[in-house]
Amino acid sequence: MKRVCASALLLALAACSNAPTSDAPAADAARPPAPTALTSGWTVTEGVKTPESIYYDPASGYVFSSQIDGAPDGRDGNGRIMKLNGDGTVVNASFVSGLNAPKGLRACAGTLWTADLDEVLGIDPNSGAITSRVKIAGATFLNDVACDDRAVYVSDMLGNRVYVVRDGKPEIFIDTDDLDYPNGLLVDGDRLIVANWGKPEADFTTKVPGRLVGFNLTTRSQTFLTQGPVGNIDGLESDGLGGYIVSDYNKGTILRVSSGGVTEVRQFKPGAADIGFVPGRNILLVPHMNENTLASYTITADAAK
Repeated sequence: MKRVCASALLLALAACSNAPTSDAPAADAARPPAPTALTSGWTVTEGVKTPESIYYDPASGYVFSSQIDGAPDGRDGNGRIMKLNGDGTVVNASFVSGLNAPKGLRACAGTLWTADLDEVLGIDPNSGAITSRVKIAGATFLNDVACDDRAVYVSDMLGNRVYVVRDGKPEIFIDTDDLDYPNGLLVDGDRLIVANWGKPEADFTTKVPGRLVGFNLTTRSQTFLTQGPVGNIDGLESDGLGGYIVSDYNKGTILRVSSGGVTEVRQFKPGAADIGFVPGRNILLVPHMNENTLASYTITADAAK
């Protein structure tokens, strides 16, 4: 789980919609929305091909990005993981190679985890060696990963399930009608936060977009974090104040979900995929999947505040 310093309160924005339920994150509902500005930082295009996820690992200080380099469901061996320094300089564009269509990334207890179609891979973040492979029978489109010191959770978007892997053994963790084609995942305290995409059409658009749902890690009881649809949610991060930052892939928007509602942080072109966030520095990391670009942005107070 990634945390942000207290200055993340600057993410409170205007244009609220789809207010969360009373069980939603209680972050800053009493505060009036504050203007924000997003300042562009570094940009990387060389060696970037269909980037799906970008992740800052607080333990190592490195940034990792999954490169599909082909179709999102392709078994072509072109997929790889890039390794970058925190300033965006590329350490190794093919840090891990020979994958198919790797997507979500998250590190726990010294292991970097990723999902690759029907496998969950454990990677040494220092050497790039694959330390474990767990095949999940019946999985159709494994997407994001989340983890703690005990388990790894992985969403099967098209299978409409969430799996858990413990000690190398997978099992179904969530299989309920209240899942709505899960994409982004985040372990936040004693809950697994699930960002739903919504039921996709053939072109991955939806008639009804998805919303955020929390599931207790022990009882698996659920809490709806938004009353209504939020978007075709891909990336999901904590804002450090009890709320969440998410990306709507199809619209290209970055949104914040808090007890004050759903507010827009920034509008990009469609294709803002599985975002990352740098704790303590308010740096948003965005894989612009359709533009073959990785970029960083610093979230700051607007001078007009």
